[in-house]
Amino acid sequence: MQRIFGMAMIAVMMVCGFAARAADDKEFDPAKVSESLKAIFQFGSVETKKALNANTVTVMSGTIGGTYVQFGADLASVLDDGNKLRVLSIIGRGSVQSVADILFLQGVDLGIVRSDTLDYLEKKGFAKDIKKQFTYVTKLYNEEMYVIASKSIRSMKDLEGKTVSVDLPNGGTFITASIVFERLGIKPKFAYIEQRISMEKLKAGEIDAVICAGGKPYKSVSQFKDDRFHLVPVEYAKPLQGDYLPATLTAKDYPNLIADGEQVDTIAVPAVLAAYNWAPNTERYRKLALFVDNFFTKFPTFQKPPFHPKWKEVSLSAQLPDWQRFPAAKQWLDEHKIEPVARSRFDEFLKQKTAAGRLPSDPEREALFKQFQAWEAEQNARAQIRTPQRQR
Repeated sequence: MQRIFGMAMIAVMMVCGFAARAADDKEFDPAKVSESLKAIFQFGSVETKKALNANTVTVMSGTIGGTYVQFGADLASVLDDGNKLRVLSIIGRGSVQSVADILFLQGVDLGIVRSDTLDYLEKKGFAKDIKKQFTYVTKLYNEEMYVIASKSIRSMKDLEGKTVSVDLPNGGTFITASIVFERLGIKPKFAYIEQRISMEKLKAGEIDAVICAGGKPYKSVSQFKDDRFHLVPVEYAKPLQGDYLPATLTAKDYPNLIADGEQVDTIAVPAVLAAYNWAPNTERYRKLALFVDNFFTKFPTFQKPPFHPKWKEVSLSAQLPDWQRFPAAKQWLDEHKIEPVARSRFDEFLKQKTAAGRLPSDPEREALFKQFQAWEAEQNARAQIRTPQRQR
């Protein structure tokens, strides 16, 4: 009798188990959880392949530890929307390599490059009319230049004949450093060493300085800690004013390299979200237009935590001289009546800088406009910080 009762109980438990499992399977159907799982279940399907590729946009970012990588991750985090749009951020090798990748690497739709890179390639004879092959979606942020050296190095001139690491030749730091030293008439000995390794060589006394360029807070600079070293100022000299912006670093930005209450002047170079100049009737153009619509529509999200602080500097309507705007981006801005920086804002800034009443010459006015761009970015960042507080 007990045996029969036991067998009955086992049968009941098995029936209940199957029922519970069936209920669980119905409630947590894995095919309804993830588009990726659906793709696996439909392995080999032509439709699945088309769906995965139709609305995937790839962005070439930068090297590990840099601001480009963080921006690429932010874009993927905010804009990914199932099969409607997927942003695939790729770790890159720097600004020069990104230019080549946008032009030649299959499947690369966008890349983050520095504004001085294309000019350098043309002026050095590596490319001709290269800007005609590119469009820009938006100017992103300004990347500050950092010169880390021993405290005995007080100015850029002290680096004459010294061994200076400028990262690898396929990166934007190499380009920016080359231009700056050439225009300032300073001739150091360049060492082409990957940034993380160059920091250790600097500490060991094997090189005299390390050049970095990236949007603050720049991870590799923030993590460099050694009391023997500091940040060397980079004067906003006249030869640099055509392509660069003035910038200031403070102890709040880098307490490990700047003494409390002090600041270090440097220069900055704009970063650009660039694309190949695809014809409007192509599939690649369609995907870029889809990206632009989603990116611009959701742009306010990027300017809030936890995303990179440099997003607060970005103004979608900012213009880049000698660059052509991606037509779908211009169309979006026009339709939403987002105008470039108003002239009155520059006039306001100009009054502050020319209180004595003397009108600046054209070259001086151009230099002041560069300073205005930096000032405007700072104003935008402060406004973004204040806005959420007013909304509470």
